Amino acid sequence: MKYIIFVVDSQSNTAAGNEMAAIDAFNDGLRRDGYWVMAAGIGAPNTATVIDNRRGVGLLQSGSLFVESEHYSGFWIIDVPSPEVAMELANAGSQACNRRVELRPFLR
Repeated sequence: MKYIIFVVDSQSNTAAGNEMAAIDAFNDGLRRDGYWVMAAGIGAPNTATVIDNRRGVGLLQSGSLFVESEHYSGFWIIDVPSPEVAMELANAGSQACNRRVELRPFLR
């Protein structure tokens, strides 16, 4: 079962500055235990472009679709044997990155 863990950040950037060591250790554990698929950070909302080409209209909008103060700043994709393991890893990921996370099934 694959899941995606989104890292939820805010404009105030709640990072304490020393999270990378904990994130690296979390990532190492995912690899060691065979749960790793991939992880990445993503650009800030002001770097986004919303594209709507339904019916060929070609609309472009600078910035994110969402105007909330919170946004996704990264993600992990994990492959785990159960929803319970996914929840445990989401809890550990939240602690490692010192941010809230959102867990969803990864569909393909």
